[in-house]
Order: sequence, then structure tokens, then C-alpha cells
Amino acid sequence: MFLVMRKRTAVAVIASVLVLIAAVALISAGAASEAAATKRLVPVYSVETEENKVALTFDASWGADKTTKIMDILEEYGFKGTFFLTGIWVDEYPELVKEINERGHLIGNHSDNHKHLNELNDTVMSSEIDVTADKIEALVGYKPAYYRAPFGEYDNKLINALGARGMQCIQWSADSLDWKGISAAEIAENVVNKLDKGAIVLCHNNSEHITDALPLILLAIKNKGMSAVRLDELVYKDGYTIDASGKQIKNQ
Repeated sequence: MFLVMRKRTAVAVIASVLVLIAAVALISAGAASEAAATKRLVPVYSVETEENKVALTFDASWGADKTTKIMDILEEYGFKGTFFLTGIWVDEYPELVKEINERGHLIGNHSDNHKHLNELNDTVMSSEIDVTADKIEALVGYKPAYYRAPFGEYDNKLINALGARGMQCIQWSADSLDWKGISAAEIAENVVNKLDKGAIVLCHNNSEHITDALPLILLAIKNKGMSAVRLDELVYKDGYTIDASGKQIKNQ
């Protein structure tokens, strides 16, 4: 009788342990799933590449009197750039939008009204993407594949929304800080110091000294044996991962 009771007790203990193990496993799996679902997504800040190329990008929200000159300078050096346009800029300068495209430069989406992302609900955020995409397509025949968030603000919601549209969120690895009104030499220095292979450079189309700084930047690119290309000639479209720093890495 005593042996029977001990066996029953042992079986009960083993059963309890197994139930506990199963419960812990379920909790761990749920936690892992939740962590994966809430993992912070990162835009493309730069690209890992063995090719000697960088991408110069110009955000356009207000003003346009330097835009044609920027293209003139780029083309003088045999380079191309990418212009991120807001919808309000597209509305005001439709002929310049067409000119950017006709001269072989790339157009990206910079939202419709340049609002802070954290102030927008899902509906407004989607409208900020889609309205501008439609405006650009009506003028040049394609919807941009690249998006730059106003003020560089982004979150998982934005990146997922862009992904659902086949778009990529693009940041930068070299900030010219040209919007601060600093000198051409200072703008150029900010860029040149970060001109690594695969760098993405942030400039603005109507900053005070951009047309004086740009030749200095382009000369440095030439002297480093590099070329400045459109984003679609640098950024991988598929088969890649993005590390924690935002570097896009091609899968092996």
C-alpha cells in the first residue's frame, strides 16, 4: 500500500512538472512572438557596397530658385541626384518637377504637407503618402519608390505602411546641415567627413549656400574616386537586411 502511494505521488509530481514546463514554454513563445511583433524597424541610412558610389539627396518643401542650378552643377560633374518633394512643392512648381525628371534625376516622396509624423493618425499619415505619390505620378508618369519622412521622424507604423506600398523609407548617413545657414565651406566639411562608400547625403534644394557648397562636395567625391548616383542606383530593392545602424546589407 505504501509503495503504491509513493508511486502515485511521484507520478503526480512528474505530471505537475511537465505542466509547469509546458506553461513556461507557452509564455516564452508568446513573449518571443510579442517581441518580434514590436521590434523596432529601421529605415535605410546607408548601403554596404564595394562600389565607389554615394547618393546625394535634396529635400524640397519651400522655395525653388536654386533647384535648376543644383541640377546644372550635378550634371557639370557627370552626376545625378535624388529630389524628395512635398506635395505642396509639387503644386507650386509642377514645371520644375517635370524638369527634374526630364533631366534624368530621381524624384522621391517627402509627404504632402511636411507635418510631424507623431501628430498624425493612420488616415492622415496614409493621405500624406498617397496624395503626393499621385501628384508626382500625374506629372512624371511614376510613383516614387522612396520616401523621406519630414524632420526624419519615423516609426514602425510608417515603415510598414510604406512597405505595403512597395516603398522604402530613406534617411541619411551624412547631414550637410545646410538648413542652418552655415557657410559653404562648413556645409561641404559636414558632408566630406562622412563620404564613405554607400553614403546617403542630406541636402536641401533651397538652403542659403547650397549652390556654393555643392561644387566643393562634388570635387571631393571625384577626388575620392567616387561617383554620385540616384538612389535607385545605390539602394537594394530586395534580398537585403538592415542592421541596427540603418546600413542596408545585401544577402549572400
